[in-house]
Amino acid sequence: MASLKDMRVRIAATKATQKITKAMQMVAASKLRRAQAAAEAARPYAERMGKVLGSIAAAVAGSDAAPKLLAGTGGDKVHLLVVCTAERGLCGPFNSSIVRLAREKANALTAEGKEVKILCVGRKGAEQLRRLYGKLIIETVELRGVKQIGFEHADMIAKKIVALFEQGAFDVCTLFFSRFKSVIAQIPTAQQIIPPVFESPSHPSPASGGGLGRGSYEYEPEEEEILAELLPRNLSVQVFRALLENAASEQGARMSAMDNATRNAGEMIRKQTLTYNRTRQAMITKELIEIISGAEAL
Repeated sequence: MASLKDMRVRIAATKATQKITKAMQMVAASKLRRAQAAAEAARPYAERMGKVLGSIAAAVAGSDAAPKLLAGTGGDKVHLLVVCTAERGLCGPFNSSIVRLAREKANALTAEGKEVKILCVGRKGAEQLRRLYGKLIIETVELRGVKQIGFEHADMIAKKIVALFEQGAFDVCTLFFSRFKSVIAQIPTAQQIIPPVFESPSHPSPASGGGLGRGSYEYEPEEEEILAELLPRNLSVQVFRALLENAASEQGARMSAMDNATRNAGEMIRKQTLTYNRTRQAMITKELIEIISGAEAL
């Protein structure tokens, strides 16, 4: 049985840990406001850009002049998985949920006889994937020294992806990240970005003047030139959106995890203090019995 001194040291250590987790929770809460605002501000632009490109892409579908980033290589033998995670831990299941989704995708592709390559963005994802898929990781991009994610960081990652695609290193690229929903809910997401998958454009009704088909538009310059210019930028925008969603999800997950840790530490302190008081009372009672027994013996 532990001595009273050991119990006091254990209670003091638990209280110190509780102070740390409480401070981390407050820091995450303050960072979450900015990260959530940035993620929500990026969504309309990324979604609208995807719709515009989807409309233009539908006009050149099947054309030999379609950009390679849109049409792809024509095969799906080699897949590149871009796994975006955090640089730090202590954020609950945030990193592991993204890695789990990427791992399931890699296993499914391998079972189909496909070749898999992995590009890790974030140290934690690379550490987890290196255990089983170390030979598949072609590069790791660390943003540890970056205080605030900017478009230039996403553009740098997108240029690496485009360079690999132009070298013929892969046929299909899928982006993995966690979409922020709330403090207690972050949704692991897989998004194919090369060749891009766009939502089907809505068809106007005849009553709105759209006739039976889609509206007719004339583009200046031609659709192929527009796509050649916008597709690389769209790739950077989608990566930027993923990084912002990840930043908000990370802080939300860390806030929730540190809140749970603070509560658990409080419960541990309560139980340890109760055990300490009971042990101390038992020792005092034992000493009193010994004193009384000795006095009666005299």
